[in-house]
Amino acid sequence: MRIAGLLVLLMTFGFPRGSSKAAEAPLYDANADAKKQISAAIAEASKSGKNVVLDFGANWCGDCHALNEQMHKPPLSSLIEKNFVIVKVDVGRMNKNLDVAEKYHVPVRHGIPALAVLDKRGTLLYAMDQGQFADASEMSFESIQAFFEKWKPNN
Repeated sequence: MRIAGLLVLLMTFGFPRGSSKAAEAPLYDANADAKKQISAAIAEASKSGKNVVLDFGANWCGDCHALNEQMHKPPLSSLIEKNFVIVKVDVGRMNKNLDVAEKYHVPVRHGIPALAVLDKRGTLLYAMDQGQFADASEMSFESIQAFFEKWKPNN
């Protein structure tokens, strides 16, 4: 009976655009302490020499799922693994972690996913302030890869 109910819900509301995996595991942890995650990521980056990417998004966001899928495709996945510490910051229904987004100059009202790049010391290098990835499901793999190539650390 539970399976039938789940199927009715999925057929009624569907999966977020760009991913059929949305029901498996949430991309963004609704219970995470974003500030602690960012502090931990900066500590890790300071040891490894990587940059930190703050990925502001939400589980309901199809473009967030599309970006996540692209980030896990080779060769981009290995570029990211080698050069970045990723922190997924949940913005809920544009009502969570807005102070964190503001601190890093990311106005999520312009669209999500929105990324900020920090160096290994936590200094802001770049912030998406115009919803540059808000249409990630329509973006080419190459353009997303070019973003990460541009912001990898100069080791």
